[in-house]
Amino acid sequence: MEENEVSLAYGPVPSRRLGRSIGINNIPPKVCSYSCIYCQLGVTRNMEVERRRFYGPERIFNEVREQVESVEKQGGRIDHLTFVPDGEPTLDIDLGREIGLVRTLSYPVAVITNSSHLGDEKVREEISEADLVSVKVDSVDEGIWRKVNRPHRALELQGILDGLREFSRTFRGSLITETMLVKGVNDSEDTLGGTTDLIVELDPRIAYITVPIRPPSEGWVEMPSEGAVQRAIELFVSKGIRTVPLTEKEYGDFTYTGDVERDIMAITSVHPMREDSIMDMLNRSGESWDIVEGLVSNEKITVSEYEGVRFYRRRFEKV
Repeated sequence: MEENEVSLAYGPVPSRRLGRSIGINNIPPKVCSYSCIYCQLGVTRNMEVERRRFYGPERIFNEVREQVESVEKQGGRIDHLTFVPDGEPTLDIDLGREIGLVRTLSYPVAVITNSSHLGDEKVREEISEADLVSVKVDSVDEGIWRKVNRPHRALELQGILDGLREFSRTFRGSLITETMLVKGVNDSEDTLGGTTDLIVELDPRIAYITVPIRPPSEGWVEMPSEGAVQRAIELFVSKGIRTVPLTEKEYGDFTYTGDVERDIMAITSVHPMREDSIMDMLNRSGESWDIVEGLVSNEKITVSEYEGVRFYRRRFEKV
């Protein structure tokens, strides 16, 4: 894989929400409408809000189909085909067409969005074709939203909230929400009151409460205390919300498709890998740790430590 070549399909990776998920990377690194303080992929280098074409539907479909065929050939399990790039998937103006194409592969299609473009009726229509949509709801407070998600200056919170409400009324698939809690920022009961009220309105199948389990873009970001997480769970449940906390690492193997170096590069471009997960993949492939040492020494991947665990992430040239 060349220095800045991007794999548009990778995995399956073990997902705490979606089982074994083939990731679809339909956005270049790192084009996003947010630069969240907890983002596992680092600070957003290209803040954008205008939708445009990136790779094109045919290339997306062909790479996803090839990945699916490779996994099926090895007898691997696939639970979802998921648009979860290293940016915001709804910035892709071809997203609706791409969803339609990958649906022909006969697996459930999911979209994980930061919700920033749900005020756009066209975006709501496009992602309505997915089987499952995960929406981000970190806060409904203007000041906290700006501190946590650091949105593009053109975005307005009220339009996003109205779009979320409208989407929840019309979407016939499975809607889930995700709320990332950051210590001392949005984890207090007072702060979470408005968040839970909105989630009650959205009536998701499941509301996930998450914490930063991978190295965040800002070094000062910390996990909330166990007590704060438990109080948040109790608050969600008291409002009648079907709540699932995601406070532990994913469990399950990362799929090896025959070229372990390419697999590592593809996965770590959007999903930082724990050291033990890479070691497991190497053991199953019969390869040695020398591959990882080579990638690190050639500055193709970076190493960082968080909560006592080493993580590996692909390095991209700045653009």
